[in-house]
Amino acid sequence: MDSKTDVTLTTYSVLRLDAEALSDVPWDVVVLDEAQAIKNPDSQVARSAYALRAEARIALSGTPVENRLEELWSLMHFANRGLLGGRADFRERYEAPIALGNAERAKQLRRAIKPFLLRRLKGEVARELPPRTDTVLHVELEEQERAVYDAVRAATRNEVVARLREGGSVLQALEALLRLRQAACHVGLVPGQEAASSSKVDALVEALAQAAADGHKAIVFSQWTSLLDRVEPHLKEAGLAFTRLDGTTRDRGAVVETFQSEGGPPVLLASLKAGGAGINLTAADHVFLLDPWWNPAAEDQAADRAHRIGQDKPVFVYRLVAKDTVEEGILALQSRKRAVADAALADGGAAASLTRDDLLALLD
Repeated sequence: MDSKTDVTLTTYSVLRLDAEALSDVPWDVVVLDEAQAIKNPDSQVARSAYALRAEARIALSGTPVENRLEELWSLMHFANRGLLGGRADFRERYEAPIALGNAERAKQLRRAIKPFLLRRLKGEVARELPPRTDTVLHVELEEQERAVYDAVRAATRNEVVARLREGGSVLQALEALLRLRQAACHVGLVPGQEAASSSKVDALVEALAQAAADGHKAIVFSQWTSLLDRVEPHLKEAGLAFTRLDGTTRDRGAVVETFQSEGGPPVLLASLKAGGAGINLTAADHVFLLDPWWNPAAEDQAADRAHRIGQDKPVFVYRLVAKDTVEEGILALQSRKRAVADAALADGGAAASLTRDDLLALLD
């Protein structure tokens, strides 16, 4: 490194690729922005971060706990090694008891990290922000959609539930849930099935048309670009101009600039991964989450593209949820996952992470 340099800026990819060279430097301070990038302690980037030598270490993150309390351990292992002990000790002392509802252990964890944690909620640092309103839009599946959904559920449930109870693969359960979630959104996403539209897409387009007619701009998030593909023709049919941001987008800046401009299209279609962080979309005051994800932090990050500094209008966030499907179970699971962060970082009560019992409940 250049000895004349005061500040070095780099990426997590470079940290991973040049770990040896960066760990040889005696840094004064190392700051990790979006520190959830090291949430998996077994990942190469996390191990590279641990290896950095520094007099002071700071981890910045809006979502220090997304799925499991172990993610908090990883950030603390970087910032203040030894504070929470080793991984096995942390699981036994904190993670497992808190997952079982031990409020006293949650209190002990908060007490341990409090001197090293500075938490600022959006309402405390951006008091000028307009309100955000979250609403669930329940969608009733039509008869054909219900038949396909029930068929997918029947084909997967018995086998997967049996294997889970016998200690089988959680990945197999997640694959079953994927098919169920897709069937709840659009029959055409199910292998071997075709459909011109879906109840959820119809409800979305109707809501977008109303929002555009009232002068609002909207972002539509989905985890599946294949679902966004099926939304596009209906937007064209409704005469709604749109632009799109996903993993194939070459010039993200141009797409954002187009949408943000006063004369830009009223709708932006975005994949949750590509549009969920690092961009400003304050031209929108309506956000539609087309398919619920069991990681509520990812959804909140997506919604925050619109509800952030620079926004001068109230923001409305809509979650489209198919009635009597696995999506309703996912909403309940989201509430439990939010409690994971509260248990460690606030004065919340007990929490639980994604367990076999959660998966069994979603398939039930």
